[in-house]
Amino acid sequence: MKTTDSLPVTRLPQIASQVNEHPYPLLFATVSGAHLYGFPSPNSDVDLRGVHCLPLELLLGLNEKDDTVEKSSVRDGLEIDLVTHDVKKFFGLLLKRNGYVLEQLLSPLVVFETPYFAELKAIAAGCITRHHAHHYLGFAQTQWKLFQKEDPPRVKPLLYVYRVLKTGIHLMQSGELNANLDELNELKPQSFITELIETKCNGQENETIDTNSIAFHSKQVERLFEELQTAYEHSTIPDTPTSAEALNDLLLRIRKNAH
Repeated sequence: MKTTDSLPVTRLPQIASQVNEHPYPLLFATVSGAHLYGFPSPNSDVDLRGVHCLPLELLLGLNEKDDTVEKSSVRDGLEIDLVTHDVKKFFGLLLKRNGYVLEQLLSPLVVFETPYFAELKAIAAGCITRHHAHHYLGFAQTQWKLFQKEDPPRVKPLLYVYRVLKTGIHLMQSGELNANLDELNELKPQSFITELIETKCNGQENETIDTNSIAFHSKQVERLFEELQTAYEHSTIPDTPTSAEALNDLLLRIRKNAH
């Protein structure tokens, strides 16, 4: 089951409208969330993420800067959540082992792009470090704790745990970022993950799992935590980013051309 192209094409006009109404020029906008991760439900909202460029008067003046812009809306029944960062803030996050922004930048579900987008994606390869493993370990631990508190336990947070761990392991072993659990599972198929994905994709956001299966999933999650830790310890990815100078050069060009 391929879900990379799971973006609701019939809803593209509504998604485009949300992007077009952004108050500042955008460098790019992509889709994150369940559609990127490979397990959207029929009623999943659309999570848009991207980068904007603030105008000169906000950069130099005393008025509050919109380093981050957040806007949610419901368009013809489709909930759309848009979050973008100013280019300088986004570039800074790229250099701080932040897996969130890497996934947003490298998402194959592109809604809007400028010529800078391809250059930025190429530079991003030099932002990946071994220490991104800490991002995925920490994120997975948080998601696992949330799942353990649920009554009844839901499929969605459990899939998030597997997605995060699998993404981190693949990144440490290959140096390539893939946030799609469905695709990652094809590399080393596990039927229980396939079943969870199918349950989520064919059901609703609040689909639950059998409580009798929690012990099984606990063992699987523990194994993946250990696998990610081992992958981190043996990874040959650089310890520090190598793209800081290239990002700074790109930032200066973007600012100069925008003003």
